[in-house]
Amino acid sequence: MHGNRALLWVAVGVLCCAPATAQSPFAANVSGPLSQRVVAYQIDAKYDPAKHTVDATETLTYHNLTGQPLDRFPFHLYLNAFQPKSTWVREAHRDGYFRTSDLEEWDPLKDNGSNEITSLEVAGMGDLTKQMKFISPDDGNADDKTVFEVKLPLAVQPGQDVQFKIKFRATFPEVIARTGYKRTFLLAGQWFPKVGVWWHDQWNCHQFHAMTEFFADFGTYDVKITLPKNYVIGATGVQVSDTDNGNGTKTVAFHAEDVHDFAWTADPNFKVVEGQFDGSVGTVKIRLLTYGSHKSSWQRYLDVTKRAMEKFDQWYGPYPYAQLTIVDPPHGAGEAGGMEYPTFITGDTSWHLLRGDLDEPENVTVHEFGHQYWYGMVATNEFENAWLDEGINSYSEVKVMDRLFGRNTSSLNVLGIQMGDGEGLRAFYLGHSDLDPLARASYTDMSMGSYGAVSYGKAATMLATLETIVGEQAMRNALHTYFLRYRFTHPTQEDFMRTVNEVTGQDLKWYWDQAVYGTQVLDYEVLRASSSRVDWYEEDATDKKDATTYETQVILHRKGDFVFPVEAEVKFDNGESIRQRWDGKDRWVRYIYQKKAKVVSVEIDPDHKVTMDGDYLNNSRTTDRQKGATGKIAAYWMFLTQFLAQMLSWLV
Repeated sequence: MHGNRALLWVAVGVLCCAPATAQSPFAANVSGPLSQRVVAYQIDAKYDPAKHTVDATETLTYHNLTGQPLDRFPFHLYLNAFQPKSTWVREAHRDGYFRTSDLEEWDPLKDNGSNEITSLEVAGMGDLTKQMKFISPDDGNADDKTVFEVKLPLAVQPGQDVQFKIKFRATFPEVIARTGYKRTFLLAGQWFPKVGVWWHDQWNCHQFHAMTEFFADFGTYDVKITLPKNYVIGATGVQVSDTDNGNGTKTVAFHAEDVHDFAWTADPNFKVVEGQFDGSVGTVKIRLLTYGSHKSSWQRYLDVTKRAMEKFDQWYGPYPYAQLTIVDPPHGAGEAGGMEYPTFITGDTSWHLLRGDLDEPENVTVHEFGHQYWYGMVATNEFENAWLDEGINSYSEVKVMDRLFGRNTSSLNVLGIQMGDGEGLRAFYLGHSDLDPLARASYTDMSMGSYGAVSYGKAATMLATLETIVGEQAMRNALHTYFLRYRFTHPTQEDFMRTVNEVTGQDLKWYWDQAVYGTQVLDYEVLRASSSRVDWYEEDATDKKDATTYETQVILHRKGDFVFPVEAEVKFDNGESIRQRWDGKDRWVRYIYQKKAKVVSVEIDPDHKVTMDGDYLNNSRTTDRQKGATGKIAAYWMFLTQFLAQMLSWLV
């Protein structure tokens, strides 16, 4: 689908330092406010690349929309997670971080990160720096410094504002967990003091855990960043000015509205590649920050981004912002890849990518763009219900990738080896299928492996399986309604399930109880498929095709605890086939047929839609040995051995 290719233009080069004209943070046909705008951040920051530090002043205006007086405010200091006694490091060392780090060793020169507050003032209340205290509401770890609290001498009344002025220093570790530096590259994520969220009549401000991401209120951001003038910079929102300071530095200002976070990146080696998408509410500028060594991926990034934006616009709703910034991290900065921030995502690629390997950059780009909807606009609590963004987004990713590249080839299609995106997520889930329910607070999952398998794999697979009950269009309508109803708010998992029930017109409690609140595993098998003559007792009985009557017995067995309706296809040697639908409530069911034909095969889920089934191998049974698979494996093996032999001959 390249119908809009003429609209794509590419401008490559290092960003100059000419002043930029101010522009709206929204697409042409959008005007704000789009959210309640609880917070307004103004940050003036100075970046020192040699020290990997940012010194900044933050002015935060908090609008008290809670309906009650507030005299206590908690703040996140996420960069303090990268210290050896923090909760994040303890968990990552214990379980292994599910991206790339195992944290078997600690290098204080590279691994340490920190947020240090040098002063905190509150307008009309004075300097409250000494009133700050670190708290650890989740695990009581006194050495964890990722959350602090300040108590005000006067309560902020409902409907009133309070203004905090905070001076701080952010010290970045070498790139890890969505933030940090690598050589001259910097990804500044979760870098500033961020106030918690008043949610369900209390503060929600969790410590930073290895198994979770983030949660924050919507508002506005005006951020100025001073850095060496040869650096190329990109950030959340839109650039509104670029000032040469005359001393080898420049100050670049950005503005964003109706977002709940602000991230930025800088590197003197960035190349800027630009494109555009014409959406339903106006043109969106696509700005890719990449490297010359990744040139083969530039067009792939732009093409898949535009096609993904088109599908999300058509299926779920409009992307309302004026710009999308994509960061393609450098070699060695893999932990900066595959991450989402509002209007700002990071991809992943390398110089040796094959055209049929769609994991990079296509899959990761579709996934991270999807987070602009499921996280960016529908801002669920990632600490407690990670599946509401990662799982719904992974399901959406599969739908887009399958539409663009084919259901069986949407992840890999190289040298005859094929795999669909959904199959990869299913395999992820099956490795930890019975450990943690989706409804469990994500930061308390058993391990990093279980967290990832449940939040991404199980949730996506669960929604794909649900689609077999309600239908693809009904699921699409449900997600469309959910997006439009809850964008720029903080919905719960109950809000999502209630919306699906409403739109599909079905009471799906039986499904949610198992798939969301439970850990039941779905597994059905064909236990028996056999045919025998009805006159088996006759001594001289002989088989005559199309004349002898046979009794066929088929037994289906529910091996797992997950009760789910399934369909089975029974095929006979006269070409006839019968489909049986079983509610699965009993442990087994028997079907008897009397026909002038023998059973050839029985297959549960013949259309291969029930992806939560934990074992596809027991879903079918044949009465005669099938040699096709053996031949195919033998052919692959012969090809592989000949290929390797040829490669070795080149080395001699």
